Amino acid sequence: MKKWIFVLMASLLSLHHSMGQDPVKIAVVGLTHSHVNWILGREDKGDIEIVGIVEPNTDLAERYLSRHDISMDLVYKDMESLFEKVRPEAVTAFGSIYEHLEVVQACAPLGIHVMVEKPLAVSMEHAKKMEALAREHNIHLLTNYETTWYASNHEVKERVKDNSAIGPLRRVVINDGHEGPKEIGVNQEFLDWLTDPVLNGGGAVIDFGCYGANLMTWLMDGQKPVAVTAELKQIKPHIYPKVDDEATILLDYPTTQGVIQASWNWPFSRKDMEVYGSTGYLIAKNNTRLISRGTGENQEKTEMLSQRPYPYDDPFSYLAAVVRGKVKVGARDLSSLENNMIVVEILDAAKESAKKGERVYLK
Repeated sequence: MKKWIFVLMASLLSLHHSMGQDPVKIAVVGLTHSHVNWILGREDKGDIEIVGIVEPNTDLAERYLSRHDISMDLVYKDMESLFEKVRPEAVTAFGSIYEHLEVVQACAPLGIHVMVEKPLAVSMEHAKKMEALAREHNIHLLTNYETTWYASNHEVKERVKDNSAIGPLRRVVINDGHEGPKEIGVNQEFLDWLTDPVLNGGGAVIDFGCYGANLMTWLMDGQKPVAVTAELKQIKPHIYPKVDDEATILLDYPTTQGVIQASWNWPFSRKDMEVYGSTGYLIAKNNTRLISRGTGENQEKTEMLSQRPYPYDDPFSYLAAVVRGKVKVGARDLSSLENNMIVVEILDAAKESAKKGERVYLK
C-alpha cells in the first residue's frame, strides 16, 4: 500500500512541476542506439514534446515508431531537413558516439541545446571541438548516463562529502557491464557501430568504462587522476574481433585509488559501486539498494531508498528543467560538460596505457 501511495505522490509531483509551462520541444537525432527506447517509450509527463526525429534508415524508423505508436510524419532524413521545418529547443542524440560531434556542429550555431548518450565523445579531439562550439554559442551540452539517476549513488555522494560516514576515501571500485551486446541481443544497427573501433572508439572500455570515469570524477569533486593505467583484453575475439570486450582501468589520485571494471563478459548485467573509506564502506548495489558499514558498527546494514525526486529521476525531465532555467548545471555535476571532458580524457589515456603497456600521466 505504501509503495502505491509513493508512486501516486511522485506522479502528482511530476504533474505539478510540469504544469504552467509549455513542454520543451525536443528532436531525436538517430535511432541506432537502443537506449532511444527510453525517450520514445517514456510516460508523457507534460514536460517535453518530440517535434522531429532524424533517421535516414526508414526500416529502422518504422520498427521503432510502430513499437511506440509514433507517426512516421515526424521522421526526417537528416538534420538539415528537420531544421527547415521545425526548430527544436533541444536535441537528444542516439546515434554512434562518433556522430556526436556532427550533432553539436549542426545544433550549436542555431542555439539548440544538446544531450548525448554516454560518453560525450569518441576522443579528446572530438570533445575539444564540441566544447568550443558549446562555449561559443552558449548552449547546454549534457551527457546522459543511466547511473546519474540512481538514488543510491547520490546517497553515497552525500555521505562521503564531509568524511564523517566512512572517513576519507581510499578506494572506489565501479563495476559496469553485461554478458556482451551480441549475447543480450541488441539490434544489428546498434551492434554494427558499437563494435567498430572508429565509430565507438573502442569496445567495453568505452561502452562501460565511461560510467566509472564519470562517477569517479564526481566523487572526487572534479579532480583529475594523476595517472591512468589500463589493461584491455579480447576474451571473445571470435565475436568481437575489432575491439576489446574486457577493460580494467586504475585511476591514481594522491590518497585515493579508483578501480573501473568494464566488461562484456559478466555472467549477468550489473551497475554497482563500492566506496571504501578509512573507517567504513558504502556499496550502491543498484538504483535504490544501499549497503553500508561504518565506524563502530559490528555488521553491515541494507537500506532501500526512494527513487530520486522530479526532475532528477529522468534525463529528459532534467533536460527540460535545464532548458527552462529551473535547474542550473554545476561544473561538478554528473551531466556537466566539465565532468565529461575529464571522462573522455581518462578513456583516451586508458586506451593509450593499454597500447603502450605503461601508466599514462595526465596533464
